[in-house]
Amino acid sequence: MSVTAETPFMQVRAELADILEFGRTPMGTRRVINILGGTVSGPGIEGRILTGGADWQFIRPDGVADISARYTIEMASGALVLVNSDGVRHGPPDVIARLAAGEDVDPSLYYFRTAMRFEAPVDCDVAWLNRIIAIGQGKREKNAVILDVYEVT
Repeated sequence: MSVTAETPFMQVRAELADILEFGRTPMGTRRVINILGGTVSGPGIEGRILTGGADWQFIRPDGVADISARYTIEMASGALVLVNSDGVRHGPPDVIARLAAGEDVDPSLYYFRTAMRFEAPVDCDVAWLNRIIAIGQGKREKNAVILDVYEVT
């Protein structure tokens, strides 16, 4: 297995609402972060993220954020694409505290990866997304997430 690491085929920038803290549950500390919109761009890919998606996550007892995001991209062509993105984010406690405070933190100081799958209409310009699995390498900002997305080959 290899990941085409030279260049991401797209970048996702998701604008986020404030974190909704649910408190401790049997899975960990549950949080929901609503997705307000955003953009998607790359070679041959342009679109916008529609309002209505969210990241349902929990913070595990070991401090790892377990991420499960679902959202919709409207491509420039009008095609609607569902995105399922599951992953983890973790790092040294001081780095994670800086992220929680909304600071701009160098993404090389923490681990943030997601496995991404797509569901697009079979007769659209991005139907090829239905046939791949991708890895998103993330950066968390105060009210946004940026994912550089690479196809697993």
